[in-house]
Amino acid sequence: MASILYQSIETLSRDKGIEPEVVVAAVEDAIALATRKYYKTQENVRAEMDRETGEIRAYVYKTVVESQEQVEDEINQLTLDTARELAPEVEVGGELRFYKDTTPLGRIAAQMAKQVIFQKVREAERDTVYNEYNHRAGEVINATVKRLEPMDIIFDVGKAEARMPKREQSRLEQFAVGERVRVVMLRVDRAAKGPQVIVSRAAPALVQSLFQSEVPEIYDGTVTIRAIAREAGERTKIAVMSRDKDVDPVGACVGMKGMRVQSIIRELRGEKIDIIEFSEEITTFAEKALQPAKVSRVSITDLAEKQIEVIVDDTQLSLAIGKKGQNVRLAAKLLQWKIDIKSEEEKRQEVEQQMQAMSGGPSTPIEAVTELGEHVLEKLIAAGITTVESLADMTAEELGEVPGIGEKSVEKISVAVRHYFGQYEEGEARPAVEVSSVEQTPEEILAAEAGSEEGAVESNDISTEDIQAEEDAASDANSDADAREELIEADNDSIDELVDQAQEVSDEGIDSDGHDRG
Repeated sequence: MASILYQSIETLSRDKGIEPEVVVAAVEDAIALATRKYYKTQENVRAEMDRETGEIRAYVYKTVVESQEQVEDEINQLTLDTARELAPEVEVGGELRFYKDTTPLGRIAAQMAKQVIFQKVREAERDTVYNEYNHRAGEVINATVKRLEPMDIIFDVGKAEARMPKREQSRLEQFAVGERVRVVMLRVDRAAKGPQVIVSRAAPALVQSLFQSEVPEIYDGTVTIRAIAREAGERTKIAVMSRDKDVDPVGACVGMKGMRVQSIIRELRGEKIDIIEFSEEITTFAEKALQPAKVSRVSITDLAEKQIEVIVDDTQLSLAIGKKGQNVRLAAKLLQWKIDIKSEEEKRQEVEQQMQAMSGGPSTPIEAVTELGEHVLEKLIAAGITTVESLADMTAEELGEVPGIGEKSVEKISVAVRHYFGQYEEGEARPAVEVSSVEQTPEEILAAEAGSEEGAVESNDISTEDIQAEEDAASDANSDADAREELIEADNDSIDELVDQAQEVSDEGIDSDGHDRG
């Protein structure tokens, strides 16, 4: 029958979850250390416990060597001749043990033994916890909230305590002591104070486990989860695929009237979940991953670097990016590709710049716009706008940001640029057509037109009536010019008469000596 001491050791082993032999070895090491301390010796002391009687005996062990020359430690070694005097059957390399009385061990030695036992038991307990949970990384387990700390939450997971750091918590969740929740086992850290089990409520594995428990099609393998991207407390995107063509994977996960997915959302304290059908075609998968935004087109820009370009309508750009970039960020995690998202306008401008770069790009100096005043030209050049093309690409808001350019100047610049490119709005006067010679006859005009078109008669040829109207306009212009010349000559004669009258009055008022006659 086992002794009372051994029965106590077995009880302790069950409570700590360790083997009884580990506790027995700890007790024997403690007694050996206490004996060595009491006798103040460096001898090799070992202790043995009798499981039947509970008695613990201490022995000194010495190793047998062949001759005196081979003795290196006189305390723990002895020669073969000496050993055979005590035990004739002993051989070289064997050990002889000598009993050491433990009766005189006092209270200090017992206290020391107690500390050694506790230390050995703690080390054994740490090893047991590490071996129990180290291989269970990624597993979802049930845990009970044990206590709440300022930053961490401590759970009771059975044989050990688990810690949930702040970064592994969902911002939507708050717990009370004694509440039972499901957590994901992340890892086991072998710290100085013992192994620490780290659990999480923010890991994607938790969502996967919840879907497996709520959706029978996922549990039996008909529907598989291909990818999950999650930002705990905000939104989760999950891609599913069906192995049976008659089973809708998205509908199976949503459930009738959304009952299945709503159950998972309640477990996650209201976290939004987007369920997406998986596709092997990356462009199709990208369009679905960016929902609810509508994508115009998707193209692969770098296959080696796994980078795609997504073009959306200008009105869909903010929806595709999401709040603080969340939608496109989760889509990139789900696809495991880099996503470069652009609007239609941004893509158009990019293509235009590329075309200009390929063709060398026009670069007309801004001074070519003659309607701009020197003051405006100086302000534009000072702002780095030196070409007509760059000026034409600027909007009214961008022009208003140029120092020294006001609203009126912006309007004037817009009109000048339009006129430069030959664009006139309704009601604006176009420059008068310069008539090089009004002496041309209709036959000469028709001959010149026929020569430039190589004799071909087009629908827009000048008619005789148009030529006659042009001659009448030129004749009127010459008549107006003659009238202006006659008016200028008359004005000159009047000025000469006035000058002569003034000179006569001056001669009458002043005598030959230069004195006033009056």
